[in-house]
Order: sequence, then structure tokens, then C-alpha cells
Amino acid sequence: MKKLLLTALAACTLFACSEKKEEATLSGLLKSNFVTEVNGKSTALYVLKNKAGMEACITNYGGRLVSLMAPDKNGKMTDVVLGYDSIADYLKSDGNFGALIGRYGNRIAQGKFTLDSVDYQLPQNNNGHCLHGGPQGYHTQLWDAKQLNDQSVELTYLSKDGEAGFPGNLNIKVTYTLTDDNAIEIAYEAETDKATVVNLTNHSYFNLSGVPGSTILDHDIMINADTYTPVDSLLIPTSETPLVEGTPMDLRTPIAIGAQIDSTYDQLVKGRGYDHNWILNTKGDIKVLAAKATSPVSGISLEVYTNEPGIQFYTGNFMTGEDKGKQGTIYPHRGAICLETQHFPDSPNQPTFPSTVLRPGEKYQSKCIYKLVVNK
Repeated sequence: MKKLLLTALAACTLFACSEKKEEATLSGLLKSNFVTEVNGKSTALYVLKNKAGMEACITNYGGRLVSLMAPDKNGKMTDVVLGYDSIADYLKSDGNFGALIGRYGNRIAQGKFTLDSVDYQLPQNNNGHCLHGGPQGYHTQLWDAKQLNDQSVELTYLSKDGEAGFPGNLNIKVTYTLTDDNAIEIAYEAETDKATVVNLTNHSYFNLSGVPGSTILDHDIMINADTYTPVDSLLIPTSETPLVEGTPMDLRTPIAIGAQIDSTYDQLVKGRGYDHNWILNTKGDIKVLAAKATSPVSGISLEVYTNEPGIQFYTGNFMTGEDKGKQGTIYPHRGAICLETQHFPDSPNQPTFPSTVLRPGEKYQSKCIYKLVVNK
């Protein structure tokens, strides 16, 4: 009888364990919803936590920042990036939520460039131009992932010679680190065996308000830049670098994003809002503030630091209002901002722009810091 009782007790315990509910992340994500196979490789969700209680969730599909939890002015933890609840949703979407972008972030005119007297043709996935490395760019690739510790994850990817038309086998390493001063640091490294062009960035969509489904028109924006690169009607730089002074492109002091976004200024009409590269005054000094966005609702500010010469400020102008994201939230038109640290768009075809050429024996190194600060 005692033996039967013990057997029954063990069976009940085993059943209870099997029925135990999976614990969600702080942002409400389930790791099990990020497990599948893509091209024979396994996807997963990696969770980073710092001593201040912040949390960042990253998937190796596209190297995407899925969620980033930070305290608001009342101490409430708030998810400040847009994304999806499952890997299935990411696979169905052609968007770039939180993704690592490459081999070339932003646009290359006509998808063409010439390097060392050799002509290269890339995919033309955006009005005849190549955008973000083409439709099968790094945002759609499976990265090999290794969680280094509670606060860092390392992603690696071999972009093979000829992939999307780009020359050279490019070995890439990207490390996400959640620091104890409430910043997510993204460090990029790459080496090639053949001359190529490289411009890596992160395409996180930020909404700092903590109000699901809200726009970012009430966010203040500041960009530390005296000049920018204006664009033609298809958003390719004209090669000019005019002063921002006296125009709606002057964001050197904080201003509400919605204040001038719908003005008749030529550049804002062409971009359907802000969708331009600013030439930073920081001169590659990562200790100098490059840009800052603030939500008056939550009191959360996003500070951006980088060693890159430029930053693309995008205000969700092409968001349709039909995308259903985390926890069923409908993301509206202009529901987020992107602050993509980068070299300039179309640099391979613009000799006056800083070069994006990487040669064998050289190491590409880029760094972006997204720091969350609370204004009480």
C-alpha cells in the first residue's frame, strides 16, 4: 500500500511539473514562442538583465531587439521598442522591427556601385534602389548566438561573397550589452577577404510614452548636427550638405516632432516627414551626445551615442496603421521613431561622403549606445 501511495504521489508530482506554466519575461514574452527552425538553424530568445532591473530581449532571427524594458518617471517598467510576440509574426512580416541591418544600411542608388573598377549590382527593392541590403538582408538571416553572461549576448554571421551582390566573405560579430547605467550598447565588428562596402546599423522602432498604440508626435527630439544630407524624390542624397539653420531640419534644440513634420518644406514633403541623415557634430567621439528623444508622458529620454559620422532620423512615415504588434497593439502611422547610427546613404556613389570601403586586413568597428534616462 505504501509503495502504491508513493507511486501515485510521484505521478502527481510529475503531472504538476509538466503542467507548470512557463514564466514570461518582464515584457510578457514567452521564450517558447521564439523557438523554430529557419534554413536548418534554430531560433531562440535571449534575455539580458542589469542590476537596475532593466531587461532586454533579443532573438537571433535578424539579430533583433524584441523588447527593452525601462522605468518611467513613476518607476513603472515600460517597453520602449516595437516588435512582435512570436517568431512566427517576425517571419510573416517584411518589416525591420529591432533588426540588425546590412550589408549596407540605408539606400544605394539603383542598387549599383563600382569598387576597384568592378561594377556590382544589388537587389532593387525600394523604388529601383537597394534598401537595407535588399529583401534578404541581415534582418532576415539567422545569426549564431552565444549568451556571454546575464548582460551580454554575442551574435555572429558569415555573409558570403556574392550574397545580395556584395563582394567578399564578411565575418561579422555584433555584441548586445545591457549596462548597469541603463543603456543597451551595440558593438559591431567585421572583417573581409575582398574589398567591399559595409554600413551596419540597428533598426529599432522606439516609442517612449508607455502608451500602447500612441504616436510619437508629442516626443521632443534633439539632434546634434549643423548639417544634413537632403534627398531627391526617391530619398537618394543629392550630394549637398546644407546647414540646418533657418529650416525645419534644425533640431539642435529640443522640439516636438509634430511641430513641423507636416510643413510644406520640400524635404519633409519628399520624406513624408523626417527620414533623413544628419551629419553629426560629434566627430566620432562616442562620449558626446549625438541625439536625444523624450516623451513628456513617461518622462523617459533616449540618449544616443556613437562613433559613426551620421544618424538617420525616421518618424514612422511608412507605418500603415495595420500592423498588430506585442500584446495585440495596433501600431499607428508615425507610431515610433528610429535613430539609426550610420555612415551616409549612397556613400559608395558619393565620393565626397565618408568612405564605407572595407579591405582585407582592416577591421570594421562601429558602436551605438542607446541610453535610457528618466526625467522626474
